[in-house]
Amino acid sequence: MKFSLVLLFVFTLFLHGTFGEIICEDLTKDNCSFAISSFGKRCVLEDFEDKKGKVEYQCRTSEVMVETMAEYIETDECVRACGVNRNATGISSDVLLDKHAIVTLCSSSCYQLCPNIIDLHSNLAVGEGVSLPDLCEQQRSHPDRAMIKLLSSSSVADGPVGSVNN
Repeated sequence: MKFSLVLLFVFTLFLHGTFGEIICEDLTKDNCSFAISSFGKRCVLEDFEDKKGKVEYQCRTSEVMVETMAEYIETDECVRACGVNRNATGISSDVLLDKHAIVTLCSSSCYQLCPNIIDLHSNLAVGEGVSLPDLCEQQRSHPDRAMIKLLSSSSVADGPVGSVNN
């Protein structure tokens, strides 16, 4: 009887890892980008060169916490609807400078149905001093002005700071 209880206890220790736990480092290249670990951290795809000079990819846990979700791998439907690239490496706000990307992110099929991708891009926009909801509203009402506002208010649009020679 004691042996059965010990065996049951040991089995339950491994049960959580067996069913559903998402560890970024265990994900494949095709499931990494836009995934959220069981600990609520975003997964990020990184590339590196192996010893033979071939580019390899590895999924890593980022330090970016997600407050509203955990244990989530983005669906192919949302990847398509939002026009994002599942093979993108790193986490970057560069997509916010692409007018077509903004239109796609702000589309109802993405904005209303894909909260994970919208949360990521909303946080990236905030980091650039822009509100994604405001940007989407401007994009719907005045498409050309939305990009002008983003470019004029974003530090991403600024060039590198250099010294001026007299």
